[in-house]
Amino acid sequence: MAADGCIFSRALSRSRPGPNKPSSPVVCREFLFVVELRRYSRDQGSSVYFPQAVLSGDDLYDITLTDGDCRLQVTLDPGLNRLVERRILQPRSVLCNATFSPALSAQLPEHPGACGDRDSYRLVSLEVRDEAAGDDEDGGASRTEVNWDALPWFGSSEPAGPSVPLRAHRSVFLPLWNNVDYSGEAWRSAPPPDEEVEDEEEEEGRRPAVTVSELRDSFLSGRRGVWKGAVHHRLIVRIINKSHLVYYGRADRNCECPYKAVLEVSDRTGSVCVVLWNSVCVTWYRCLRPGDIISLSHYRVKQHYQAEAEDMEISVNSRNPAGRVSVLPESSVSPEHLPPAPTYTFYNSKELLDRPHSAVCDVIGLLTFAGRSERVRAKDGRGAELLEYRWLRLEDGSSDEPIMVKLFSTSQPEAHLKLHPLSVLVCTRLKLLRAADRTRGCSYLTNTAHTQVYCTGLGHHSQMSYRKLRQVKHFLRWLRSQDDGQVLSRALIGGFFIYPPPPVSLETFMKERRGELGFLRGAELQRELERLCYRERRTFCIQATVTVVTYSCRGEEDRCLFWTDRSSSLSPSSSSSPLSSLLPPPSSPRSVRQPLSSSSSFSPTSPSSAVSPQSTPGPADASSRKPSKRSRLLQADTPRKRLPRVTLQPELRNKTVILFEASMEFLENTEDEDEDEDEDASSFTTAPPPPTVPPVAMETLPIRYNHTQREQQAGAVVMGGRATPGGFDSALEDYYTLRLRALSDGVLVDAVFLPHSSPSCDAHSNTWTSILSHGAFSSHTPPPSPVDLIATAAQLTNQRLVCVLEACHLGGATTELVLSRAFHLSD
Repeated sequence: MAADGCIFSRALSRSRPGPNKPSSPVVCREFLFVVELRRYSRDQGSSVYFPQAVLSGDDLYDITLTDGDCRLQVTLDPGLNRLVERRILQPRSVLCNATFSPALSAQLPEHPGACGDRDSYRLVSLEVRDEAAGDDEDGGASRTEVNWDALPWFGSSEPAGPSVPLRAHRSVFLPLWNNVDYSGEAWRSAPPPDEEVEDEEEEEGRRPAVTVSELRDSFLSGRRGVWKGAVHHRLIVRIINKSHLVYYGRADRNCECPYKAVLEVSDRTGSVCVVLWNSVCVTWYRCLRPGDIISLSHYRVKQHYQAEAEDMEISVNSRNPAGRVSVLPESSVSPEHLPPAPTYTFYNSKELLDRPHSAVCDVIGLLTFAGRSERVRAKDGRGAELLEYRWLRLEDGSSDEPIMVKLFSTSQPEAHLKLHPLSVLVCTRLKLLRAADRTRGCSYLTNTAHTQVYCTGLGHHSQMSYRKLRQVKHFLRWLRSQDDGQVLSRALIGGFFIYPPPPVSLETFMKERRGELGFLRGAELQRELERLCYRERRTFCIQATVTVVTYSCRGEEDRCLFWTDRSSSLSPSSSSSPLSSLLPPPSSPRSVRQPLSSSSSFSPTSPSSAVSPQSTPGPADASSRKPSKRSRLLQADTPRKRLPRVTLQPELRNKTVILFEASMEFLENTEDEDEDEDEDASSFTTAPPPPTVPPVAMETLPIRYNHTQREQQAGAVVMGGRATPGGFDSALEDYYTLRLRALSDGVLVDAVFLPHSSPSCDAHSNTWTSILSHGAFSSHTPPPSPVDLIATAAQLTNQRLVCVLEACHLGGATTELVLSRAFHLSD
């Protein structure tokens, strides 16, 4: 029980009903902190608890708050869900002006965590403050040196057991960012004590009472004991493959624990699929792994839901009947009934080059690039579910080509947290995807339903039978011959990444995008960006012209090289401000506009990566010179010839100041040659200041892997992670930004372009047109310097382009916008 004088006590006591006073919402104007956010799906009865809310999605959120003295678990009003989906509201957020409304609890009466008399509230409005606000101002709790888990619960709000959802009949919570992983303490990591001991058996070893082939014969012949009723005979099998968890909860159905998982098992007589249902998944999913020998009894045999009518599956549920599962030591099974060991089909990077499309493969490799976690919409017709994935690069020494893996969630969250460079990674049951009209280097591997990952740091490899295979031993010999320093020099983690590389021709690009969203107007692009959820990745196309090009170094955006299309900048437009900030949705109480962060593309598929040169101090800012007075004025009836202006800011990463000064002589006189000396000087000194460029987000830049910081770096690139400024060494520091003007409505868009991160494999002329269409400099000739590239940016004047933009929402008001390709539109 918390102290009576705590913030919750002072605020929430006003909401309690009295003899002549109904319950009413109350506002807490003091600072509160978010301890935990938990997600679950609503059910048929959830709408009762939100009578005035429009339930547009399936998700509900319970949020644990603290005032520094005690904790309180409340439900977030569905109208505020967008704050979580955009990661504006997150653990450790500071809240103020929070409005609470008393609410009923929907906890299950039979669940240990249920309590009908608990204080229950709904959070109907709030303001999210800056992270430091609560620590700097009086009246709120400090987040430092406070063990929130040790704080008492407010009033009668303490759960009687493990926490369960407040507004739906669910027994477990979902992860915040996907539906595939498990979440919460309810998921057991060890078998239940009462299930570990098998019934008394003969001393010479356990024997099955029935085999897979006998079950199949009985099922096909229609014997009543198998076809209609439960089978109590014990089956001893080995797990060959294990699927990820499948969550099938729906808002229009009530199911306490809507999960299932599929195990492919076999004995000496055949193989069959075993389906674990509902709470059996919670009890057993984490305890079982491929290679385990298990005993099954009290199950049902049914027709396989995806196979032909002649096949069957075994269904294990928590009731009707209550299935029995046990993990058996291999030594406890009689030798004549010992199931065969699982088989693997390992291929190295050289062998993968000859494998056909959709081939199922196992791979082992040294992880040299671990991309950040992102999400993409499921292509299931509804498109509501967001699937979490990340890119990985593996090397095995068999060829110069790395093994590229697009790894989605596999219901192994602990293993995915350990995915950092210099780990030895085994991925089983991957599928090879190869584009028919692309080169071999554009193939990659991705998940099947039964994909599993095993990495160093968790003791996986020593427990798996694949460690004795010839392919694995050959890889380990290569691994021992590698030099740590050389591997570290190319090891990267996080950052923006795109693979396979987009096509270099507009025709091929449009052919591959059949069925996707077409060209957008500038305003439509803005609306689509506002709809993105946290770490959601999408590709958009607009037709535009380039009005500004800048070359910047991170943290020094106010000192840059830049070119401006002066004719475009002087033309009137109703949409003169660039798309560099996004408004929160109408339901969001947070109304502060923040810059929309552009970002840079970086391709870690090449063993060598570009690193920006060290900064060299330049001459004093030209704007500090005393400008000369103009000797003559231009008359309105004699307009001068307008040329695109090239302006150079001298604080650059140039090797020498002398060469920079020399290059200025060729760029200052860009106007009439017959101007006097004062006129010539003023053409530079009166140049406009550099354009305001949105800074690159920390999440955009790849990080140089540091083995002593491996845990911190791995945590920074997963969902919910964030790299702190200056905390890690970035592999890239400089980048280009292109300001695009949409041809349809004149809306301005800032996007970062990084052609020097990964040279193009195709030879081209390194003109702006070829660089934009390839997304990179040519690897066959030296790349142009930033000074030369900005100096030739006038080639872009009035060019109509099809611009391919990669967008990813990074949380809060930060949206990453990357220009991956731009194709010239001919008349």
